[in-house]
Amino acid sequence: MKYIVKFLFHRVCFLILAVLIQIFVLLSVIIKFYDYFAYFYGASILISIVVILLILNNKSNPVYKIAWIIPILVFPIFGGLFYVFLGANKLSKRMRLRMKSIVDKTKAALKPKPHILDEMKAYNEIAATQSKYIQDYAYYPPYCNSFSEYLSIGELKFERLKAELKKAEKFIFLEYFIIEEGVMWNSILDILKQKAEEGVDVRVIYDDAGCIFKLPYGYDKKLESMGIKCRVFNPLVPLLSTRINNRDHRKIAIIDGHTGFTGGINLADEYINEYEKFGHWKDSAIMIKGEAVWSMTVMFLSMWDYLEGINEDFNKFKPEMEPLEESCKDGYVQPFADSPLDDETVGEIVYLNLINKARKYVYITTPYLIIDNEIITALTSAAKGGVDVRIITPYWGDKWYVHEVTRSYYRTLIESGVKIYEYTPGFIHSKTFVVDDEYGVVGTINMDYRSLFLHFECGVWMYKCRTIKDIKKDFTDTLKMCQEITIEDLNQITWYRKLVRMILRIFAPLM
Repeated sequence: MKYIVKFLFHRVCFLILAVLIQIFVLLSVIIKFYDYFAYFYGASILISIVVILLILNNKSNPVYKIAWIIPILVFPIFGGLFYVFLGANKLSKRMRLRMKSIVDKTKAALKPKPHILDEMKAYNEIAATQSKYIQDYAYYPPYCNSFSEYLSIGELKFERLKAELKKAEKFIFLEYFIIEEGVMWNSILDILKQKAEEGVDVRVIYDDAGCIFKLPYGYDKKLESMGIKCRVFNPLVPLLSTRINNRDHRKIAIIDGHTGFTGGINLADEYINEYEKFGHWKDSAIMIKGEAVWSMTVMFLSMWDYLEGINEDFNKFKPEMEPLEESCKDGYVQPFADSPLDDETVGEIVYLNLINKARKYVYITTPYLIIDNEIITALTSAAKGGVDVRIITPYWGDKWYVHEVTRSYYRTLIESGVKIYEYTPGFIHSKTFVVDDEYGVVGTINMDYRSLFLHFECGVWMYKCRTIKDIKKDFTDTLKMCQEITIEDLNQITWYRKLVRMILRIFAPLM
């Protein structure tokens, strides 16, 4: 009973209520002016036709277009209006100007490194081409004066993060999709409060949608009262709005500009298996030390400035770095970010480049395998060409309908030679690529439409790093705890479950 009462007074309930009131008012207007309904219906049809034409001619993914066109055709009265409110990915003129200024500052702060690309090209022209794409289109250059450490489980990242936070002397920047009060966050918060009292510049960004059931309303004010600067990304408002589509899905921690973390691990107890949620929670992260952390610092500051509407001098947060004893002693490291507010799908193209250029193997871990035709074609073509393509997904899904859609892609992939494995102990939230013992990516980017097209994301692309062996070892070790999915397994699925998957898959891009 207390949970029901708690939900009824939760702001989510008020948000839902506000939207229902808006719908009720609209219906009331239609009923009141029923005599003019024919005109309203005609206008709605016209709006839906215009919207469909706009969808067909925009630059979004074709499958995303189909996912919107179907409900518009089925519900022509409200379908077009619904897309106008929720489907489009647009910014006001003022916000576009602000975003452009942030992009310009990012480009100014992150100078291209053609000498590193030339050095990389001497080893491998294909690697240099992939790296150049990230530099040219995401504006994040490669580094060779850096060190990386792969953290194969949430508990390990937790301990490393606490140890590094305690060393902070100048600033701590945290940007996370989810923060939840508990053992993990409370332990970190104790360190943040202490550091803030010592005069360290502590800043926190969290996503409002990601934390809506995790943190109490106004939690940012609580952190501010502790001396911790805090901003909430894209606060939810009780209005139908396209802004709800864009979320800050990044997980970034930066200490003094010389140490950075990213990966799939949020600051909540399930990520360290403090309590069981969907079985054992398998996740991963990466720690970077050295010059490459500057890209992560700019990544955070660009978001901070976007939220604050300020023009901060990024360079005052750039530390002096002593060169490592050996040039490129740990290969090439390239942190990068992906924004949904431009026309460049950086995350997807990074993944496609890895798959398309693989010669021996591609090993992938992802919690969601909701992929478009480009990725399906790349995976199946690689497998048909003799590349060993293996993908680990969860056995226990965190959202049943999303998990059903993930499984709906199995047959197409398996029939083409891709090997699919499910992590039987529970839920795998890790987002990793490892290719040919040469390339690796660890980050926040899932293989689903929202992550690839609608969310702010980040990752670390690596070439010739020792860390890549660790990623591969973690994959092969995890494989021992997985069950391979076969065609025989798929043939045993009931017809009605297949039907549910077929229906859900139509709306996959909207999930």
